[in-house]
This record gives sequence, structure tokens and C-alpha cells, in this order.
Amino acid sequence: MKPRQLVFELFGDYLRHRTGEVRLRGLVAVMACFGIPDTTVRVVVARMRKEGLLAARREGRETVYSLTDAGRELLEERGERIFGRAPAPWDGRWHLVTYSVPETERLLREHLRRKLARHGFGALSPALWVNPHDRTEPVLAAFADQPAVRLDVFRSDAAGPEADRSIAARAWDLAALDRAYASLLAAHTPALAALRGGGTAGRTALTERVTLIHDFRPIVFTDPDLPPELLPADWHGGAARAMFLESLAHSREPAHAFADELVASA
Repeated sequence: MKPRQLVFELFGDYLRHRTGEVRLRGLVAVMACFGIPDTTVRVVVARMRKEGLLAARREGRETVYSLTDAGRELLEERGERIFGRAPAPWDGRWHLVTYSVPETERLLREHLRRKLARHGFGALSPALWVNPHDRTEPVLAAFADQPAVRLDVFRSDAAGPEADRSIAARAWDLAALDRAYASLLAAHTPALAALRGGGTAGRTALTERVTLIHDFRPIVFTDPDLPPELLPADWHGGAARAMFLESLAHSREPAHAFADELVASA
């Protein structure tokens, strides 16, 4: 787990639900549970401060870090992708986005593609992206001040259920996504059995909880949250999400209590 990602996981899952800020020594103590040395923590938070994601203030001889507005916005967006679910049932309509970006603006084009993917769009062709859910507004808003980007939005029905499934299979690599969910289940289901029995506490509860969030996040970020009728048979995504949510429910109290002790003692 990269230190920068770990700082975000800790702020997103723990710190922002407590005081919203942490002394550097407290953050160092928590990061040490994951094998991150204090020198690395200092470098990482300094870089995140320069990026505008963390704010710092002095309290005596201590430095206290908190999220900036940009940092909170990023975490809220991440949280929505992790915990948000599209309403059911699906109305059968596809939301399409086409774009035109000059060849001289390749970085801007890549940024647009990443934004589309982050909001669950899949590429049916290089410049035609589709989504069964209406998530066009945040994409349009993100590029409203970019005159070089032209976006057109449409809504359309396919020829029928078979065509819908064909579109889903071509726009997303569902087989790879299913394998990722199956691997997540294999890696973290044993820990859930211990959590159910109340036998996981302290450092183990904290590290397993944060590691689960870290492992789940990149998978769900590539998951378009397709309606059941568009998913292949024996889809592992539903079981993986259920395992994820149950694990978080069981680990929250012991993990956060241990983190509280670390921060207080530091």
C-alpha cells in the first residue's frame, strides 16, 4: 500500500469522522502499524499539502493536519463510488456521451477519458462512451470551462435485451472485473469469519479494515454498477460487496478504538 493512498484511506475512513484533524505524531503512530516509517510520513504529508489536499497549522511545537476543501471533495467523490448504488430497476435506456478534443490537447483528452471511466462510463468506441445510469452531469460540469472540449449527450434504447448485453460486454471487461471480485472474496472472507466471532481487535482490526478498503476501492472504481440483467452468470460482485459491507460493520468499533488509543498516546 503506497503511503499517500494510506493517508487518504485513514482520513476517509477514520479521521474525518473524529475531529477531522490529526497531529503529525498521531498520524505517524497509526501509519507505523502498516510499516511506514516516520520520515516517509513527513515527506508524504508535505507533498499532499503542496498539492492542496491537506492543510497544516501549528499548535505549540506540533503540526496539525486536516483536509482542505479539495481534499474533502475528493474523498466525498471516492465515498460515493464505493458506497453509492444506482437505483433499481433499470429503465432500459443508455446514456451516451460523444466528445471532440483537438489532437494538440492529448493530456486534456486523457483527463476526459479518466473522468468518464470514474463515473462509470464504458468506451463503446474511442469517442463514444455509454452508461446505463445518468451520470452525465458531473462530466459536463468538469469540462464546462474547457472550450477545447466539445461534449454531446444523448439517451437511447438498444434493439433489445440481447443487444443490451452485447453493449455491456463490449464496453467493459466484465470477465476481468469478475475475477478481481473473486480474488477479493478469497483474500478477505477468512478475516470476516473471525470478525463475526468477535475475535479480532486492536492492530489486526485496524490493518485488516484499512487493507480491505484499499483493495476494494480500485475494483469498484472500474465497476460501472450494471443492472443485473446486463451481468454475466455467477457474477461475484454482489457477494464481494456484501462481504465488504459486513466486514466494515464488524470492524469499525475495534479498529477505530485502537486508532484512538494510538493517536491519544502519541
